Amino acid sequence: QVQLVESGGGLVQAGGSLRLSCAASGRTFSSYVMGWFRQAPGKEREFVAAISWSGGRTYYADSVKGRFTISRDNAKNTVNLQMNSLKPEDTAVYYCAADTHAILTMTQERYDYWGQGTQVTVSS
Repeated sequence: QVQLVESGGGLVQAGGSLRLSCAASGRTFSSYVMGWFRQAPGKEREFVAAISWSGGRTYYADSVKGRFTISRDNAKNTVNLQMNSLKPEDTAVYYCAADTHAILTMTQERYDYWGQGTQVTVSS
């Protein structure tokens, strides 16, 4: 079992920044692909970013490319999402997820474990 706990959400003005963190349990964290997804009110959950087990490869949704950066620290079992130049349309609940198959993917169904989510609200 893997438990994921997100933190760092909050309210920020447009153009501002937030850093989300996800703390994972389990000794095999370093073998997992990790991803961030988000769900806005009335919309389906969507892919945001993913990072390979080593951190050497990353993958971003077009909507956040150049503004968001995903990173991980395998020694601390954490994955982070640095969000800059935030826009009101980034408002959503952000979820951390783990893919034990170690294949870098944006497909939600490939992710085995999910956190409870953290709210990000960007005011205009």
